[in-house]
Amino acid sequence: MIETKEALQELVEKVERKIEPVIKNIELQCVKNSEKVLTAFQKYRITESHFGSTSGYGYDDMGRDTLECVFASVLDAEDALVRAQMISGSHALTITLFALLRPNDILLSITGKPYDTLDQVIGIVENNSSLKSYGVKYEQIDLIDDDFDYAKIEEVLSKNRIKVIEIQRSKGYSVRKSISIEKVEKVIQFVKKLSPETIVMVDNCYCEMVSDKEPTTVGADIMVGSLIKNLGGGIAPNGAYIAGRKNLIELCAERLTLPGEGREVGPTLGINKSLYQGLFFAPSVVAAALKTAVFTSCLLEELGYEVEPKWNEERVDIVENIVFKNPEHLIKYCQGIQMGSAIDSNAIPEPWDMPGYQDKVIMAAGAFTQGSSIELSCDGPMREPFIAYQQGGLTYEYGKLGVIKAVERLLDIV
Repeated sequence: MIETKEALQELVEKVERKIEPVIKNIELQCVKNSEKVLTAFQKYRITESHFGSTSGYGYDDMGRDTLECVFASVLDAEDALVRAQMISGSHALTITLFALLRPNDILLSITGKPYDTLDQVIGIVENNSSLKSYGVKYEQIDLIDDDFDYAKIEEVLSKNRIKVIEIQRSKGYSVRKSISIEKVEKVIQFVKKLSPETIVMVDNCYCEMVSDKEPTTVGADIMVGSLIKNLGGGIAPNGAYIAGRKNLIELCAERLTLPGEGREVGPTLGINKSLYQGLFFAPSVVAAALKTAVFTSCLLEELGYEVEPKWNEERVDIVENIVFKNPEHLIKYCQGIQMGSAIDSNAIPEPWDMPGYQDKVIMAAGAFTQGSSIELSCDGPMREPFIAYQQGGLTYEYGKLGVIKAVERLLDIV
């Protein structure tokens, strides 16, 4: 048992030596993603004039329109919608679902139940504004051993006309593994052979720039993510993106604003520079978050905790699970992450009833941007098996220091 700061520091040094090869691979991936972003900036000849602002309706916003071209290029998509008016990843997912689905259409999730904040959007939990209330039907197929249930997918597609298939890559508040891009590619090919007209939509939150490819690279029709996660680089103060087929992006734009105006409106109110700069920094910040996750995984495993993924396993998102199986340990670890943050380090988080969640949630987020999970954060629902879901870290150095503080809190090291 580690009982002193000196003993913990010795363990930290041991862990850093152990994870060095994995860290090197993350740095190599960062170079590849940086080159992709730089190429897109150069392709569209970004200049200071693109950082300008519009107000009111936001007509003819050159910076906004070109930014969407840059995002589409980086994400290997036909088109993209990148807007501050989308307040979160869940909001962007909602816009996309309502844009693509009509009464009597069927939405099929093939990664089990989606993240908690979509329960009322879909109508899994009753809400008079849900898809269900508009006559949209919902079905789901659970994963089998962390992979798609191909037999069940084939069965459902053979019996029903499925309008949209939803794939959530990151695990959310579940105990399953996150979904690799290779598995996404394989299942998309399978679905398209059986039902070419079905729209495959991917929730790509937490997964961008972790590997060489994105879902749109491997055949997804449309994908969604938040700018206070990976692609905002810790600089974007809010916003989200939707990327994919041009005709689907147009539908989403008209759902975001209004039919007939779509993407032509939407003032940027001075945010353009932050969104460009956030994307520019995203490869480095995602790499820092991955390094922090690898360090966390190895350190907590050395301390005897169950972790997922393990430090030397393939990573497909920036999330690290720590299974505490003890509510007190979950609370103390999250409190330690808060204490190790630059912002609100004096706050002591406690479990509480958060909008959109069915269980009490403890959430540590000492972030420059409220709710930003590309910054070091840690949260978890107060239910068995009491898992901490940790993500982010703007730099590896700050991430490591935050995790050390959390471990000190967990082990009562003064």
